[in-house]
Amino acid sequence: MKLTLGKIFIQDIVFSDETRLESGVLHVNPAQYEQLVLSDDKISSVSFDIAKPGESVRITPVKDVIEPRVKVEGPGGIFPGMVAGVETVGSGRTHALSGMALVTAGPIVGFQEGIIDMSGPGAAYTPFSQTLNLVMVCTPKDGIEAHEYERAVRMAGFRVAAAIGELGRDVEPDEEIEYETLNFVEDLHLFFDLPRVGYVQMLQSQGLLHDTYVYGVDAKQILPTILYPTESMDGAIVSGNCVSACDKNPTYIHQNNSVIADLYAEHGKTLNFVAHIITNENVYLADKERSSNQTAKLCRMLGLDGVIISQEGFGNPDTDLIMNCKKIEAEGVKTVIITDEYAGRDGKSQSLADADVAADAVVTGGNANQVITLPKMDKVIGTLDYVNKIAGASVDTLQEDGSLVVELQVITGATNETGFNKLSAR
Repeated sequence: MKLTLGKIFIQDIVFSDETRLESGVLHVNPAQYEQLVLSDDKISSVSFDIAKPGESVRITPVKDVIEPRVKVEGPGGIFPGMVAGVETVGSGRTHALSGMALVTAGPIVGFQEGIIDMSGPGAAYTPFSQTLNLVMVCTPKDGIEAHEYERAVRMAGFRVAAAIGELGRDVEPDEEIEYETLNFVEDLHLFFDLPRVGYVQMLQSQGLLHDTYVYGVDAKQILPTILYPTESMDGAIVSGNCVSACDKNPTYIHQNNSVIADLYAEHGKTLNFVAHIITNENVYLADKERSSNQTAKLCRMLGLDGVIISQEGFGNPDTDLIMNCKKIEAEGVKTVIITDEYAGRDGKSQSLADADVAADAVVTGGNANQVITLPKMDKVIGTLDYVNKIAGASVDTLQEDGSLVVELQVITGATNETGFNKLSAR
């Protein structure tokens, strides 16, 4: 499987009478996309805004972040099972509008949608303070159930992102990166002297408002399986969850998974990147046992020497993480786990809800309970009506001067468990 990813660097986003991509500037006529959103009768209105790095702007409540892409050559289309059909993706050529993101926002669904600050101390903790953001604020119709509203906004985001991505179809990319994964027989012969390494990605799938989708299938309905790593670059994995903002994987992070990128960078040099294994995070013990058993079995079948395991979320999923770790280690496969910590505001509490001696190689994305004060911004895209209710906030979060006293938990991507963030610890 070979994919050429062409990156088109977006230098600016402006509103215009005509939607077009010209010399790195994305011109957007919001009216052209309103109908794509309002075609779902569960959304009553939509507005578009632009947030740029360094501006005194706060976006909240953030639901998803998506990178517009287009499938130029090869089977299938972007966001298979969601927008496109269900053909296997990950080969051919894909163009990405790099440096920008579509951010979906609107009235809160649950209590875990987050905040993106484009400047100030909060900007240092979110990767999306560095992207040019086209923000889509959706308002639900009265009486709509939370899960119906979540789905409506999720699907509207994919439709709009795919439509914007189409603008890059005939544009010459500024940069091209080629990714290739051979079949197991070929790579065994070609890289026989290199350690065989896999990536086990745990997908949030703990039920209503806590779901991830693979080719349109709710991940809680899958058994662990093997993907080519390039499939996620075409949107085969998308977010559909409202877990804590700090360690949620928005769709953008699935498209730009940093573990996959780093393993490809070493592929054929220091290691043989064999496969991307996806598994789910479950609620019931029997389901956790089943999925971790199957994940360990796949690692053994592939003859792996080592794996990196990344988690999504915290608390209950810590059990899935440790089960995966100790069962894979029991098969003779070395593991490194990537997680984050909920160690209390003073950093002195137990970091994970579960532990095992097998988990002796750990990378942390930081302590989500760390407290930070976010100063008042000149502009809010979305609303502050729910800011005291977001996980990591409290009834005293919103101060009289307009500043927010919060835990890092409220900041989108602050302690991301694929390493797509700037925070760690030693």
